[in-house]
Amino acid sequence: MTPWILRPETGTTVRTARSMETRRAREVDRVQAISVQQPWAFAIARGGKAVYNQRQPASYRGPLLVYAAMRVDLKACDSPLIQEAGWDPRDPLAAIGAIIATAELTEVCSAAVQGGTCDCGPWADPGAYHWRLADVLPLPRPIVTLGRPDVWEPKPALVTEVRAMLAASAALNHSP
Repeated sequence: MTPWILRPETGTTVRTARSMETRRAREVDRVQAISVQQPWAFAIARGGKAVYNQRQPASYRGPLLVYAAMRVDLKACDSPLIQEAGWDPRDPLAAIGAIIATAELTEVCSAAVQGGTCDCGPWADPGAYHWRLADVLPLPRPIVTLGRPDVWEPKPALVTEVRAMLAASAALNHSP
């Protein structure tokens, strides 16, 4: 069904109530993904890295899939912050090319970009937008998939797979 209906008598189009409901449902279910190099992705998933440094601001707020990109920042592996986060290349969440966690993007701090100071913590880079992450949930196992650079919209099947994995994990953790 097309979201617009043509009114032949006037030649104009109007949105149907059903199409607006569908649009609202899609907005509620909207999920974005961010591609993050290892070991930074690991630090988000396991080590409490609650800030994602980005060159761009974001108007989006809501659920994110954390995708461990195919590139690894080898210099960062020796960073004291990464070591404190428990970096272990043998950990399944140290995988590359996979969704390894979910998070909620709650706000974006722009103070550092404007030359000011902020309270975004030790993970925040000067001169970057600080995307604040909350409610980070590491996946029980990585979901290997093809990602894209920066921020991207995952396919619905991938979002469904992530949600099913988290639901199954929660059910196992709450069973007697």
